[in-house]
Amino acid sequence: MKNGLIIKSISGEYTVFSEELYVCKPRGVFRHQDKSPKVGDCVDFDEKTLTIIKIHDRKNELVRPVIANVDYAILVFSIVEPDLNLQLLDRILSILEYQDISSVIVFTKNDLLQFKDTNFEEAYNNAKEYYKKIGYPVLESINGSCYQELKQYVENNVCVCIGQSGVGKSTILNALDPTLNIKTAEISKALGRGKHTTRHIELIKVGNGWLADSPGFGTVNFDDIDELTLSHTFVEFFKESENCRFSKCTHTNEPGCNIKALVDKNEILGTRYRNYLTFIQEVKQNKKNKY
Repeated sequence: MKNGLIIKSISGEYTVFSEELYVCKPRGVFRHQDKSPKVGDCVDFDEKTLTIIKIHDRKNELVRPVIANVDYAILVFSIVEPDLNLQLLDRILSILEYQDISSVIVFTKNDLLQFKDTNFEEAYNNAKEYYKKIGYPVLESINGSCYQELKQYVENNVCVCIGQSGVGKSTILNALDPTLNIKTAEISKALGRGKHTTRHIELIKVGNGWLADSPGFGTVNFDDIDELTLSHTFVEFFKESENCRFSKCTHTNEPGCNIKALVDKNEILGTRYRNYLTFIQEVKQNKKNKY
């Protein structure tokens, strides 16, 4: 019996790293338990039969991308091509907070900001400074130039790059380890987005840590999150909610809401609050659909 880390999953076969690589299949009992191994799982396996015997308890797990036991999620968002999508950023940050996964935000292609108008540039700079203020590490990258700063998060950790296609995830991976030579995407001018270049999720050794690129995606759903829980996943809302009149304030229509007061004072970013209200409506609709 050996212990190892699942670093790749393709068509029901799992590549397990344990000093060397083993391609294993899970025991049939996992199907009856409705439990499947995931990339990032620590497992026990039989090196003779190449069978996964046990999946160790997970500290967290994501559905999209399908990965477990993540220490840091590196959220890669381009400023242009495709244009900055703060609603998607807030959505992913919320889900990661719910799963207790630390986030690092990387904004790419700021060299193309000169082609945008001053209002766009001001909105970007305000957002960038705001995310720093509420505690998220924020890096800027041109062609993977932030790789030295990123290494401190990857070292001795399991990390995953998350973001839409064409934002520069693969470019950052290549900068972290030039031997990888991962194919990068060209932006489709007609569609305004990149082609998917990553077909599956795989952990890649970078120094003493592991880093995964993930298939590009555009939507992530709030499953099994209620309104109050959602409000807690907005870190600054949770911190400031102690000054709301009601202990279970969801910061929507309640009187005496400190969060709404801070929005009015421009101390909470307006786009972030509006995104939150959109998510609240989505959570309410999900609840209605269940019943």
